[in-house]
Amino acid sequence: MINKTKKILSLLREKPVARIIAIALVLLIVGAIALRPGDVDSEEMATFEAKRGPLTISVTESGTIMAREQVILKSEVEGMTTILWLIDEGVVVKKGDLLVELDASRLEDEQIDQEIAVQNMEAAFVGARENLAVTENQAQSDIDIAELTLDFAKQDLRKYVEGEYPNQLKEAQANITLAEEELTLAKDKWDWSKKLFEDKYVSQTELQADELSYKQKALNVDLAKNSLGLLVDFTNKRQMAMLESDVKQAVMSLERTNRKAKADIVQAQANLRAKESEFNRQSDKLAKRKEQIEKTKIYAPNDGRVVYATSAKANWRGNDEPLDEGRNVREREELIYLPVADSVKAMVKIHESSLKKIELGLPARLTIDALLGKTFTGYVAKIAPLPDAQAIWMNPDLKVYNTEIFINGDGSDMRTGMSCSAEIIVEHYKDAVYVPVQAVLRVKG
Repeated sequence: MINKTKKILSLLREKPVARIIAIALVLLIVGAIALRPGDVDSEEMATFEAKRGPLTISVTESGTIMAREQVILKSEVEGMTTILWLIDEGVVVKKGDLLVELDASRLEDEQIDQEIAVQNMEAAFVGARENLAVTENQAQSDIDIAELTLDFAKQDLRKYVEGEYPNQLKEAQANITLAEEELTLAKDKWDWSKKLFEDKYVSQTELQADELSYKQKALNVDLAKNSLGLLVDFTNKRQMAMLESDVKQAVMSLERTNRKAKADIVQAQANLRAKESEFNRQSDKLAKRKEQIEKTKIYAPNDGRVVYATSAKANWRGNDEPLDEGRNVREREELIYLPVADSVKAMVKIHESSLKKIELGLPARLTIDALLGKTFTGYVAKIAPLPDAQAIWMNPDLKVYNTEIFINGDGSDMRTGMSCSAEIIVEHYKDAVYVPVQAVLRVKG
């Protein structure tokens, strides 16, 4: 043991890089000697002779080969639907080739119902539009009639005040004048008849006739004066009140008509907007149904080799049922991958205990199970900021981080889904003294 210690000390003077490792090794060996039981012979203990040479510190994980650039085709049909036809996996397709056909029977039935709803709403929309035109026309007609009624009422009032009443007043006054003149004539005639009767020139009958005529004319004067009084005190006031009331009523009627016309038009406009909105909504739903039916057929957006999403994810992300005809798929579920280039990457999972060692740009060596004897190089291109949710769901105590390693060179020999082993080079020493990690004994730490 002393000779080994001297040998290690001589190495410390030659290489500074190895000095730190050697000092740690010496301390571990001394600690092991101090802590070993006294009844155990040193020759019986398992030992390892420290070696000198190149040392590589790396993290090795298994993973899956995937295309670096690929088009992901998903189901865009709402809800759950069934695969009716599916292209074979691995087939090289051209742009525009049919890849997947989903069941569209439910959507086609909904489309028929929606077309009926659209037709009904279109009829309601057209009816509301015509009703608005009729309402506006009727409102204008009602307003015109109300304005005309008001004009007539004002004209009637003016006609009475400026025409009819003055005429009636003059006529009543003329009747009084005429009756008074007739009364005067009748009085003169009666008086003359009395003188003639005294002289025996007229008979008693003629005298009485003239007397009766005088009385009648006197009564006519009274009647004419009473008519004038009735006209001034009653008929005129009543007619004025009635005509003024007609004007007021016509004014209020015009106001009511205007308000009602505005209310009817606003209501008709609101009904039209509601019908139009509902018609547009139903039309949008119909367009969406047609779009959904179109999305039941998925075509290749570019040339490429068909890879099922379930095959590509089987080794590293969940345990979904393999993609096949008759399988139900949900909205936004990934169905097919179409690589757009020959560049590939390896998807590996780094345990949280090794995460601090891994940095972007670290080199990596990869071997692929299907390509025996070949070693590929690459570099760490992406490290997930959060642990894989699927792994946590399956095992809450397991925290792994999805890491992408871009593989250098042409990847035409590789296929998506191939298993691989990736060794990420953390550090490399050209000359170092090292022992296996199993030979390291931790004391109080």
